[in-house]
Amino acid sequence: MQQGNVYWDWSAMERDGVMPSILAIGDSWFWYPFPGGSLISRIGPLVAPRSHTILALGNNGAKAHDYAAGKYHLAVETALRLQGSSLSAVFISGGGNDFAGFNDLRPMLRRDCSQAPDAASCFADPAQVGSLDALMQDMADSYHTLIDAIRTATSAGCQIVLHNYDVPIPTGAGLFGHRHAWLKPALDDAGVPAGLQQSCLALVLTRFTAVLQQLANRDPAHVTLIDSRGTLSPSDWANELHPTPDGFDRIAVQRWLPALRGIGLA
Repeated sequence: MQQGNVYWDWSAMERDGVMPSILAIGDSWFWYPFPGGSLISRIGPLVAPRSHTILALGNNGAKAHDYAAGKYHLAVETALRLQGSSLSAVFISGGGNDFAGFNDLRPMLRRDCSQAPDAASCFADPAQVGSLDALMQDMADSYHTLIDAIRTATSAGCQIVLHNYDVPIPTGAGLFGHRHAWLKPALDDAGVPAGLQQSCLALVLTRFTAVLQQLANRDPAHVTLIDSRGTLSPSDWANELHPTPDGFDRIAVQRWLPALRGIGLA
């Protein structure tokens, strides 16, 4: 699959006689298959004037661990080995699927949150298996491993760009209306009051952003964090996890474009 200067298939890129200057390692925000495309299909035109070609790795549903040591590790390792020395940048979209599912989100929450006075009170003890603290440590470890692999395989000028999504709205809407929702079922099962449900998700995104910011602070000359929180309005969400085409465009233009200009990619 290919759209402009963005490829989701290595063989298609080779048939066109081009090689990637940017790897986009990501989940559904880079792979969203529905009409209007994904975030990376909006970023492609932003870097095209600098003659960049993007190769997307990963897939819908990917978790942070999958890039570092899981199912997409070999594809990432191979791409870095073959193309690492000529890459200008690596974009990473990962972490959303680590908490966006009943079996991921529910263990983070207390058994009964119905009387919780605030969002922080809804979360389980940090020592509990599957807690928010445990998830953040797992994601930090996966990102550390992935970034270290990228830095080892690429030149000194290669830029690594991270992002943190936006705070989702737990409407119960999945890919097909109200089927297969990712967030609301877990929040409802824990008895989280309706008025606190989005605040719980905002707290998760705040913690995730802090993990990414620590990674960026380790090497600010080469690692950039794009903070997308607060970009989307309710009408910009197609479902609980994915923006509409206009929503993806808003994030690309308002948040990614200034950052990419700042590091010479757009």
